[in-house]
Formats: sequence, structure tokens, C-alpha cells
Amino acid sequence: MSLPAAEGSPDGGGLPWATLPPVVADAAESAAERSVPERRPSALAALAGRPFEELDPAQVALLGERLRVADWPTRRTRRSRLGAAGRRIALRPTLTRARRTGWEPVALVRSRPVRRPRRVVLLCDVSQSMQAQATAYLHLMRAFATVADAEVFAFATTLTRLTVVLRHTSAVAAVARAGEVVTDRFGGTRIATNLRALLASHHGNAVRGAVVVIGSDGWDSDPPAELAAVMARLRRRAYRIIWMNPRAGTPGFAPQVGAMAAALPFCDRLLPAGTFHDLAQVATEIAGCAAA
Repeated sequence: MSLPAAEGSPDGGGLPWATLPPVVADAAESAAERSVPERRPSALAALAGRPFEELDPAQVALLGERLRVADWPTRRTRRSRLGAAGRRIALRPTLTRARRTGWEPVALVRSRPVRRPRRVVLLCDVSQSMQAQATAYLHLMRAFATVADAEVFAFATTLTRLTVVLRHTSAVAAVARAGEVVTDRFGGTRIATNLRALLASHHGNAVRGAVVVIGSDGWDSDPPAELAAVMARLRRRAYRIIWMNPRAGTPGFAPQVGAMAAALPFCDRLLPAGTFHDLAQVATEIAGCAAA
């Protein structure tokens, strides 16, 4: 028994209740005429690329809470542990295993050095010229202070330790408390004096073998010769020195300010830090400071 052919079917076949879909586009339409919806960045991604001067306090707090430190710089210690990926041959375990094969070292046991977290020391300029960037820099310092063993300081005319203050679970509360602790905020700048005070204090040992990050625009009331002398001492004690300048990303920027020009020869990297996107890149750069 055969079913009747569908009406309107060109070949006379098919089912009577089956219909062809309506034509929605012409096959000859060129690809240029087809519109593709434009992909726009999210609100946070758009704000992360804007300078700090264009952000209000609520936007700075929102972006600051989302600053994260995924990786941490490490250092190679003198200790070693067994591992198949090691380059050195562990002599004693190899001889112990050779007892099973008539003292023939058939299987070699390898070892590799143990890596420990490297200390990070961050210093933030909170003087008048850094008023727009100081709060964002404090958020970056808090991100490092809450993850591992990081020492953070703020300076204008005097040096203030903020390690304990910035370890608060709330980013807004931590930054607000830090603003209360720093009594000389939005005043003058004495970079050389504060670096010398750090090296002379009992926290100076924290700089030894550490990654030191200085956030400042380079405007300093101390003579450039004094800054060069203290930076030379810091260079001999630290493992890496990273200077982040909010104006380094400006087109045509050149470190011609007296203090910045004096400190630059002793820095390993000069990084722009004018947006939250730049701060995320600074955190990535710090995480990459690992010994060979």
C-alpha cells in the first residue's frame, strides 16, 4: 500500500504533512552584506584600561577587589629532593637501589633542587603628585600582602609599614585603614630618605634577596645624587628592582626627571602603571622573577 504523493512537491515524493522551511536568505547574497554583531568588552574590562584620574572611588574599589596574584616568584634553595625530572644523580639512593641488582646501577635515581617562595617588598609613593594613583597602588600591595610573605610600605616624607594593615579580608576596609595610618599622605616626597630608613631599620633584612617594587612618578625633593647612592646599596642587597611609573606609558615619555634618571640605572625593569590593566601586568612581571 502506497501513500499519496505530497501536493506541490516538485518530484512527487515526500510525506503529505512535511513542508519545506521558508527561505530566509538568498543564496547569492554576498558575505559582505551580512551583518555580524560587534563584540564589546565588559564594563570591568573597559574600566581597567582607563587612567586612574578618570575613575571615581567606587570604580577604583571595584577594580581593586578583583586584583589577584595567581603566581608567586620562587627561589632555588640548597636543599634537594628526589624527582624523575631532576638533572643531578642522587648518589646514595642510586647505590641503595643497586644492591638489588648485584651493585650494578641499572636504575639511576635523580634529584632536583627545592624551590621556596621569594620575598617581595613593595613601596608606594603616596605624595601629592601620586594622589590619583595611591589608592590603586594600595590595592595592588594588598593583593600581594594577603597571598604570601610580602612586606609593603608607603612613603611620602616618612616611611610607614602597612603589612599588617593591608592583610584585612576586605579590600575597602584595608585601604581605608591604610589611609588613616599614613599621616603624611598627599604631602611632599623624599624617596632617598625613606629608602635609606628602610635599609637602616630591622626590616632591611627583608630586602635581602627579595624582589623590590617601587611605585612612584620620580618626583623627589632629595638630591638625585643621594637617591643614586641609596639605590646602589639597594641594588647590592635585592634580587630584582622593578620601578612602576604611572607616566611611563604616556607616548613620548622619557625618564628625564632628576630622581628618575638617577634611579633608572639600578632598576631591572621600568614598567608603566597608569591603569589597572598595567597593574595586572606588573603582578605578572613580579611572578616571573624566578631564579634559574
